[in-house]
Amino acid sequence: MKLILGSGSPRRRELLAQIGVVADEVRPPDINEDPHKNELPRPYCVRIAHEKAAAVLAAPDDIVLCADTTVALGRRIMGKPADAAEAAAFLMALSGRRHRVITAVAVKRGDRLWQRDVVSDVKMKRLSNAELNAYLATGDWQGKAGGYAIQGPAGAFIPWISGSFTGIVGLPVAETAGLLQAAGYPLYTTD
Repeated sequence: MKLILGSGSPRRRELLAQIGVVADEVRPPDINEDPHKNELPRPYCVRIAHEKAAAVLAAPDDIVLCADTTVALGRRIMGKPADAAEAAAFLMALSGRRHRVITAVAVKRGDRLWQRDVVSDVKMKRLSNAELNAYLATGDWQGKAGGYAIQGPAGAFIPWISGSFTGIVGLPVAETAGLLQAAGYPLYTTD
């Protein structure tokens, strides 16, 4: 049995390492992550995690772990910004407001699938032009849903969360541990 991480995210590898899990292989799937017309954020996130797991080829006894993180402002899905201008637009929309961060996790073994999604509420402070421009200059927004990462410099913009910090980072550790155990991964063995 191998554990295959279907994600190229270094943050997800770091979060797995917190619970003593190191993937045997990393195989990020190449899927279309565009939302469907009128698709709501939570069902979108769950669908993408499921599609990622389905796209990773694995032996029948291998365990595949995939996840997707989405930032939602109301019904609006804020994916990874294409450029600094889109990152700025996302951050200005989030500035001074609460939003949701949804992370869906899918674990596949053979033809079985275990899935959970975790929704956290996040408040971003009102950003000044100086804060916004300094953050954009760091480049930390690149590849981040909603244009920011709570564990990076943008953490200074987040005075309040309700939910899973690790879920906001990109992999809710408690729920992921439960899914891995359900799939038969030997998480807490002493041998």
